[in-house]
Amino acid sequence: VVLLDEIEKAHPDTFNILLQVLDEGRLTDNKGRVADFKNTIIIMPSNLGSHIIQEKFEENPDFFSATEAARVDVLGLLRKTIRPEFINRIDDIIMFTPLNMKDITKIVRLQLNQLKKMLEKQHITMDATEDAVEYLAKSGFDPQYGARPIKRVIQKEVLNALSKELLSGKITADSIILIDSFDEGLVFRNQTEMIS
Repeated sequence: VVLLDEIEKAHPDTFNILLQVLDEGRLTDNKGRVADFKNTIIIMPSNLGSHIIQEKFEENPDFFSATEAARVDVLGLLRKTIRPEFINRIDDIIMFTPLNMKDITKIVRLQLNQLKKMLEKQHITMDATEDAVEYLAKSGFDPQYGARPIKRVIQKEVLNALSKELLSGKITADSIILIDSFDEGLVFRNQTEMIS
């Protein structure tokens, strides 16, 4: 798998080189060496038209008509930005719809589960209440930027706070930590004493 992120920002010569890759499944360098791309999946994510998608979904409450309207406008912008011979060699163009609060909540849970596994290696048990998950989802939800702010919010609100607690000795190996939401913020309850 080859990932070419934000391909629309690439130098025009890059598109010329990629034409051979997409057309023939190989790439020849200036010394005549050939790289085989026949069994390669090339993914080219782009933010081109993301503002159009956001606008269409804000204007139209009907998911399907908003999706179709956004698709038409984004493909039009794509055709204006990228040469037709390049677009014609792409097997499929997939447009992602904006994330909603339900999606963001799922992503928060996934991120917290990764953190939980990391802490388990240090013999620390961590869990989060639904209120804490909801607080993090609301804090990390930005329709314009999708899921990117979530990682920063978890870093700032959870990871940094847990690190301070670890350094101060309030959290040690075999601690059981419950993250909860309280008064527009997060609280970390060390439940080790409650269980002992």
